[in-house]
Amino acid sequence: MNYAIIAAGEGSRLAQEGFPLPKPMVTLHGEMLIDRLIGIFSNNRAESIQIIINEASEALEKHLSETTYEVPVRVIKKSTPSSLHSFYELIKANPAIDELCLTTTDTVFTEDEFESYILAFEQNRELDGLMAVTTFVDDESPLFVATDEQHLVTAFTDTNTLNTPFVSGGIYCLRNKALECVTQSIESGTSRMRNFQRQLIDNKLTIKAFPFSKIVDIDHVRDITTAELFLSHAQQTPNHEVVL
Repeated sequence: MNYAIIAAGEGSRLAQEGFPLPKPMVTLHGEMLIDRLIGIFSNNRAESIQIIINEASEALEKHLSETTYEVPVRVIKKSTPSSLHSFYELIKANPAIDELCLTTTDTVFTEDEFESYILAFEQNRELDGLMAVTTFVDDESPLFVATDEQHLVTAFTDTNTLNTPFVSGGIYCLRNKALECVTQSIESGTSRMRNFQRQLIDNKLTIKAFPFSKIVDIDHVRDITTAELFLSHAQQTPNHEVVL
């Protein structure tokens, strides 16, 4: 499996609240977000890991270049106007990749659930994409994910007009047809990840949702404590199973 991490955001809200480093360098129980992701990916059959960072992230670039990881890590340094544009740069740098798991650097989940998620994607070859979803609404502007009884995604909406329990978790497993839509979206002027996801449905691709019990986003300093408590509690409770 090939993995990619979008670590190009400015982390402006954290900075305003006094956190002095790039968001990927936030630590949970003594481990940086970026290192935690790389470690989890390495434990889930990673062939390669690509990371895009912005041009103002000297401290992060230094950390990544000086740290030895178990699998090859390639860093792309480029500031972009949106996460979708960052995703486009990752794909453009590696056009031969035909399937990919992508996440943003501030997405916190349990390793057990992630392992089940990757296995489900690998075992369901008919899927063009498998999207992590959760019923835990933590984002300030969540993307709601409507599904049918088989968890096939029917719509992505900004408001919960379809009364779905699910919101996007910010983790995406995508195969070739879905990856091709990234370039199509950029060329058509799309500038947000959520609009790219809508295009997947418009293009009639087979996109399924995979429920996680909880996914925490690190946007504010208070979210660091929330994430640490979540991970501590998760270690004491058994993993849930999802059947696709």
